[in-house]
Amino acid sequence: MVRHFEQELDDLKTNLIKMGSLVDEQIDAACEALFGAHVEVARHVIALDRRVDEFDTLIDKECQRIFALAQPVAIDLRLLMSALKINNELERIGDIAVNIAERVDPLVPFNEFLRTTRLHEMASIARIMVRDSLDAFIHNNPGLATRVLESDDVVDNLDRHIFRQLVLEMQSNPPNVVPASHIMILSRHVERLADHATNIAEDVIFLVDARIVKHNAFEEDRTV
Repeated sequence: MVRHFEQELDDLKTNLIKMGSLVDEQIDAACEALFGAHVEVARHVIALDRRVDEFDTLIDKECQRIFALAQPVAIDLRLLMSALKINNELERIGDIAVNIAERVDPLVPFNEFLRTTRLHEMASIARIMVRDSLDAFIHNNPGLATRVLESDDVVDNLDRHIFRQLVLEMQSNPPNVVPASHIMILSRHVERLADHATNIAEDVIFLVDARIVKHNAFEEDRTV
């Protein structure tokens, strides 16, 4: 029975890693499609979403079955709790990849304007955050997870910078209002991408170190 339970946990982690790899592929392809103006690649990103959703359902069911039949405690319980949350974050990252891909077609004529913004830089950082958060989970590495958390402010600052740049552009150059609006929405999608990577990193720290780091700043400032 113990061996069967361990195998189920191994299978669960394996499926999470497979889902993470698929989402990683989606994000890579979405960025390639956006900055390379490749509409066909964007369609591939959208097509992959069905497989991501299938993993989402599978992992949810695996967690529910283990909870119901094994009544896990300690580290095994933390793995299940983290798996449920990471599964949700990965599914949302996949959705963001689709959202990015859906903006590719209308921005193809404005690729040169897109490159005048810092969105590529912002997307590259968020992209690394996603990959590092997944690697932190695979290798039980809270140090790498902490590095992901530290990158979130950089992405937030770039999001604000891009927003200000685009507002000025729309005011001074009305023909660019439509592409600027698309890019503004894309910037927010990338910011959310970094947020989901941060959430995965927090889950890794909880899984490995049994520490809850979410809202730490609020907790430290609060008086008892």
